[in-house]
Formats: sequence, structure tokens, C-alpha cells
Amino acid sequence: MTDDGFAVFVGARYPALVRYGTLLTGDRGHGEDLAQEALVKTHRAWQRLHPDGDPEGYTRQVMVRAAWRAGRRLWRRELPAAAPPDRATEVDAFDVRDTTEVVLAALRELPAGQRVVLVLRYWAGLSEQEIATQLDCSAGTVKSRASRALATLRRSGGPLTDAFTHTVV
Repeated sequence: MTDDGFAVFVGARYPALVRYGTLLTGDRGHGEDLAQEALVKTHRAWQRLHPDGDPEGYTRQVMVRAAWRAGRRLWRRELPAAAPPDRATEVDAFDVRDTTEVVLAALRELPAGQRVVLVLRYWAGLSEQEIATQLDCSAGTVKSRASRALATLRRSGGPLTDAFTHTVV
């Protein structure tokens, strides 16, 4: 694959990678940054990935590890503003049915390590052992992070509570 192949890959998979990054970080802007940083690393490794590699798998792995490490940093590179930015006043008729913001708000409340584990477990559908391998940690760490995250979501009492009341970790 050449640089043209990389451009085709990015053109086809960028929106999905941004969605994945948004889930991993809990914020669309950070998700986009995460996807872009991972794509830079994927581009550097592009020749190694050709012809039998899995560029999307590689990119997602880079994103997961970066999101996992970000949770360990004390400073997140942002300083809060004195006042929140203006929001659009237009009412969206589908807001009551759209769960995107509800899910993202719930994920934002979790520490990065717990959020990453939940996304990998319930969105990506990985097993506990696969997550442990991907994050280079023990399966016990994965189980405890998932358990704590689910307990936090249940305690929050928001609209996601029902979704996690029957979940067995």
C-alpha cells in the first residue's frame, strides 16, 4: 500500500475512528485528537502494515493505549474557562430519542481506565482476557475496573441505570 492507500483508508474509516475515540475519551474533541494522533502513528508504520497488516486494528490499538495512558496523567492539558461557551438555542426534535449525549455524559464521569475498559468490553465486544492483553495488565485489573465503573453508573441513577442493572461482570 502506498500513501494513496493510506489516504483511502483514512477517507473510509476516519468517522468510525473518531466515534471510537469519542467513546474512549468521553468527548468528541478529544476523540478527534486521539484519532488524529493514532493516524499519524499508523502512517509511520504504514509500510510495515502492508500487505497483510490490519491498519484499522493497529490504529484502534494505538488509540486504546493512548487513552489508557491519558488516565494516568495528572494534567490533562486543559484549563477550565471562566464561563461556558454559548450554546445553540435551536431545539432538536430527536434529542429525546438520542442517547449519544446520555452515554457520553455517563462515560465522562468515569476515570479514563474504567471508561476504556467499558468501551472495550461492551462496545468493542472484547473478552476480559483480550482487554488485559491489549492493555498489558492482568484480567483481574480489567474485572475490577469494569466492576467499579458499572457500580458508579448504577449509583448515578441516570437513564443508563436500567441498562446495567442486569449486567454480570
